Amino acid sequence: MIKATPFDYPYDGKLDPSSTALIVIDLQEDFLSETGYFARQGYDPSPLRAILPTVNRLIQACRTAGIRIIHTRQGYRGDMADMTPYEKWRRKRTGLEMTDVLLRSGQGFQIVSEIEVRNEDIIVDKTCNSAFTYTDFEHVLRAQRITHLLFSGCTTDVCVHTTLREACDRNFQCLTISDACASGDQYAHEAALHMVTVENGIFGALTDSAAVLEALEKMTGTGE
Repeated sequence: MIKATPFDYPYDGKLDPSSTALIVIDLQEDFLSETGYFARQGYDPSPLRAILPTVNRLIQACRTAGIRIIHTRQGYRGDMADMTPYEKWRRKRTGLEMTDVLLRSGQGFQIVSEIEVRNEDIIVDKTCNSAFTYTDFEHVLRAQRITHLLFSGCTTDVCVHTTLREACDRNFQCLTISDACASGDQYAHEAALHMVTVENGIFGALTDSAAVLEALEKMTGTGE
């Protein structure tokens, strides 16, 4: 089991790598670069970049343990045919109208080079904050018999939390890894982490990367 709050994960003590996935949410250039969407909105992307070494360690440990890696990417079609009038209005309001920011045709849509994406990894592209909305994410999880999700990525308070909440409603067993998630708003980041634990873990359990790595090392026999 993985040491966590308010209960150790998973609740029944049955951590099966074949039914577990590490979800790596939106670690894209548009959110982590100095010229992408996040920076253009006045946020500092450095807290997001700071989690990359931690996420990489988790990815490597999960691969060694046989846990599936699933990346998500957020962005609209290049022709914007999937963008509603409100979304176009908001895009114009935030100064993105004449750019390729948050478009799948733009370079910023790609996952940052610091994160290794392998052929066996699964990538889910989305337009909304939740990876479940208008995607095949849930179908993929069910098809792969994945029931347990480990959450990492950005931003803690938006795409991570929205996906986490929907996953819990669908009865996936969820663990949020605090230092593998980040936001440009520290208050929102801390509040989002706190909300995981309220009502005795209404959105699953909360832990840090050290606890996950320790449990995986014990499982694979790679620890000292």
